[in-house]
Amino acid sequence: MKIAITGGGGFLGRRLAVALLADPKVERLVLADVLPIAPFSADRRIDLRATDLADPKAAEATVEGADIIYHLAAVVSGQAEVEFDLGMRVNVDATRSLLDAARASGKRPRFVFASSLAVFGPPFPALISEWTAVRPQSSYGAEKAIVELLVAEYTRRGFVDGRVLRLPTICVRPGAPNAAASSFVSGIIREPLHGEEAVCPVSRDLELWLTSPRTALANLVHGASLGPEALGSPCIVNLPGITVTVAEMIASLERVAGAEVSARVVFEEVPVVKRIVSSWPARFDVSRATALGFGRDPDFESLIRWFMAEEGHGKTLTPF
Repeated sequence: MKIAITGGGGFLGRRLAVALLADPKVERLVLADVLPIAPFSADRRIDLRATDLADPKAAEATVEGADIIYHLAAVVSGQAEVEFDLGMRVNVDATRSLLDAARASGKRPRFVFASSLAVFGPPFPALISEWTAVRPQSSYGAEKAIVELLVAEYTRRGFVDGRVLRLPTICVRPGAPNAAASSFVSGIIREPLHGEEAVCPVSRDLELWLTSPRTALANLVHGASLGPEALGSPCIVNLPGITVTVAEMIASLERVAGAEVSARVVFEEVPVVKRIVSSWPARFDVSRATALGFGRDPDFESLIRWFMAEEGHGKTLTPF
């Protein structure tokens, strides 16, 4: 089995690679990203590539012979809002190049697209389902929605075996903050645990829809394992998450790590971040995802404890 991962240099892409390499049926694993990927394994099945996937030839070379394509590469929400042309080129044009390359291969590869709750916007129904109309309120959300339609159309035409997995916001992400509008979601937990102050740019009562890196990873792997007959229609799945307010997040941090740690979170509104993140829903009907076998985290405290265990005791999921 041959697999390609775009965004292979990112924290989720690298972890996904490690998980997939545990399967002896994987013969080759191509990791592609716009920047050079630092080596993290001596496994000879890994093929690291720095490439521009908006270039049709580069996209073709990346997915050549692939049975499964995980498309994780994206310009994140905050950057896509500031740099419109870059967001469209990477988030839309590169995906079209990948889909066309997959179509040209004639193999009808399984195409797993990591989408986002950002495709939705207010006003919201009581619960969001796969049948709720998309109404993005950011460039990032619009770009994800465009690609969802592309994947669905290429699947309908039989060019790929597509599945669109709408991820909740991932928390707690390790590493440094990034340009995502949701970066603070991990920051208000990660930085205080590291002894640093964290600025929260939104109100305490804002509700968020969250998942842990561990569960997100497991659900990506599970999503690729489902055959088209099991997935059925639509090929779009809202992945399970948990609904939590910012205030509840900080209260959980205090219960787990103490008042001294939670006191390191300070509030300073950032209008552009508040506007984008407030346009995302936080309550979903995930009965379809649950019936399909996708997993969910039990509560927010479990996200904090998992991150602390990984960071504090060196139990990282990957060897880098």
